[in-house]
Amino acid sequence: MNNNLLANIPLIAAVCAVVTAQLLKPLFSVLSGHGFSYHQFLTTGGMPSSHTAGVIALTSSIGAIYGIGSVYFAISFVFSIIVMHDAMNIRMEAGKQAEVINEWSEILSSMHKDGPFKKTNLKTFLGHSFAQVLAGLILGLVIGLLSSLFAV
Repeated sequence: MNNNLLANIPLIAAVCAVVTAQLLKPLFSVLSGHGFSYHQFLTTGGMPSSHTAGVIALTSSIGAIYGIGSVYFAISFVFSIIVMHDAMNIRMEAGKQAEVINEWSEILSSMHKDGPFKKTNLKTFLGHSFAQVLAGLILGLVIGLLSSLFAV
């Protein structure tokens, strides 16, 4: 049993993919005309999906090292599908709900200016579009497969 954490290539691939995706988000924001913000380095949502990049790097690295017939690949593959589905669907819907709640918060705040109600804005940029998930998938696949070249 190897207890060297730095020798765990699939883990390193996943972490590198997440960090790379987070570093790319401000660049894509500038390229799309939204400007640069340091906040984008740590935020969820945006291009590319760091969640997708991480799980796909993990899965592709495991597949390359242990084989696609291994139980490790099976577990990671199912986990990846769940994460990508969550990123595109469930978290996107939560963002839409946050938009509605923010609208109602604005209405209630204007109705109760002198009352106990305090306006609260929820984060609405939670989920990912298909293109953002696809970009994360491609990034994760490249990093996962390249990292498996370093497996001993």
